[in-house]
Amino acid sequence: MERAGGAEGRRGVLRPEQGAGRFTVTTLPPGPALAPWVDYHWIVRWDVTGRPPYEQQVLSHPNVHLVLEEQGPLVYGVNRGVFTRRLVDAGQVHGVRFLPGGFRAFAPGPVQELTDRVLPASRFFGPEVDALGPEVLACTEADDMVRRVEAFLRRPEADPTAAQIAGIVAVMTEDHALLRVEQVAARFDLSARTLQRLFAEYVGVSPKWVLRRSRLQEAAQRADSGAVDWAALAADLGYADQAHLTRDFTAVVGVPPTRYVRGD
Repeated sequence: MERAGGAEGRRGVLRPEQGAGRFTVTTLPPGPALAPWVDYHWIVRWDVTGRPPYEQQVLSHPNVHLVLEEQGPLVYGVNRGVFTRRLVDAGQVHGVRFLPGGFRAFAPGPVQELTDRVLPASRFFGPEVDALGPEVLACTEADDMVRRVEAFLRRPEADPTAAQIAGIVAVMTEDHALLRVEQVAARFDLSARTLQRLFAEYVGVSPKWVLRRSRLQEAAQRADSGAVDWAALAADLGYADQAHLTRDFTAVVGVPPTRYVRGD
């Protein structure tokens, strides 16, 4: 099992070194029964008692999350911008990150309807989920939290399309040679239109968005790891030139790459 600081919990977290000492991220895999739909469980614990509130920004992934937090259980659709979490005093939250396409089995309609939205979890899991939050957050051990959540979640019927979509997204985020939607469609013997329709139904964002977001997460991760040759990185990620990467990065993150590295 992954523990605090697991790689899954770090990718997309902007300027993670600034959060060191303020919060920890623990990730744990799902049990076999939920593995076809759930990517992993994550638990964030923080303590900024006596210090100013801390805001952590995250370049979101193409995943829907069920989050058990103090104000109640919520479902977070894919956030196409930068997600910001404000940490105050001390606390913890438990999240279930569904595989891309995995939440379709729990949603009453296309996952696209959840994009950029935060909704009460009771809409998807019934009123019983409201009692689950306090029960889980009262636990001190991560394994106990996961057991309680997994005992609650129903096991949907198998959906081969959801599994196919999860596999497609995994390839898209790992293979930086895939630069265009048409390339992805050809790789999986689909038309671009079919791929776009499936992503709207199952993922909530377009294939183009997934490709772009993966490249930006890689750029931010490289920037956080130390000095970066931005021209070389732009070439590695398939951008036309450094200026193209700079425009893309600035539009989403809010500051140019050089300012991001300086911590401005």
